[in-house]
Amino acid sequence: MTSQLFFVVLAGFCASMVDGALGMGFGPTSSTILLGTGLNPAAASTVVNLAKVATGLAAAVSHWRFGNIDHRLVRRLAIPGAGGALVGVTVLANVDGDKIRPVLAALLLLVGLRILVRFSVWLPVTPAAAENEPDTGLPPYNERGITLGAAAGGVTNGLIGAWGPVVTPMLLQKGLPARFAIGSTNTAEVAVAVVASGSLLASIGGDGVEFAVVMAMLIGGVAAAPLAAWTVRRLPPRPLGVAVAALLLLTNVRELAGYFDVGAVRWAIYLLVIAACGVALFRPRLEHRLRRSHIQPG
Repeated sequence: MTSQLFFVVLAGFCASMVDGALGMGFGPTSSTILLGTGLNPAAASTVVNLAKVATGLAAAVSHWRFGNIDHRLVRRLAIPGAGGALVGVTVLANVDGDKIRPVLAALLLLVGLRILVRFSVWLPVTPAAAENEPDTGLPPYNERGITLGAAAGGVTNGLIGAWGPVVTPMLLQKGLPARFAIGSTNTAEVAVAVVASGSLLASIGGDGVEFAVVMAMLIGGVAAAPLAAWTVRRLPPRPLGVAVAALLLLTNVRELAGYFDVGAVRWAIYLLVIAACGVALFRPRLEHRLRRSHIQPG
């Protein structure tokens, strides 16, 4: 039990570092580590969502103070997100844990790919930088599909704790400034996490969820908070985002390879993942060099 609690503290610490630096990734990072310790999927999702309620409240207050949220947008995200969370929780609570593990691993793999693509193409504005932007209000943006996107985020949050990696990129792709996308998503996440954790506790009756595990997750998350705030001001977000994607991809490729017993082929897949992460990390530099070579006189 002591060794498991250590990994739970580590999960909370790593997840909080990721979330504080990138504005997303608490759920997928902590879920990946918790599932790797052998915790059953329903218990892992419950622990993650309980921790997200506490950390999300602190983040929501901070975003509210700095004017990074739009109340109407928060409602548009929270209501369908909570409904989606109920769907995800219902599936998680009524399906055998061993059978759903490969499905959850596949979902986490997709989240990892989404994060990798995001940080290979462009860099988001960090929360620290966003705080210094002028408060100009919410600009016009494409509102189509927000309800569906939030519901999808709620489903993945109920299953694997993945809300931010689904909803935040959706809002950014619709032209919303990063400060409002991150602030509104994090604030709505509190309601989604409350519904998800409450429904899971009601469904599984606390089976496999221990107070010590929840506290270990919170301790790790709280301990990482000041370090994350320091890190986000000193390290560029691209290496952090690629590192998170690599963690999710490698860990869940290993899970799926073991489940399907692919044998030695797994090593080729590992190398492919590492190569993809390397390309994502250095893609902007390579594109810059290619552009320079094209404009140089022959």
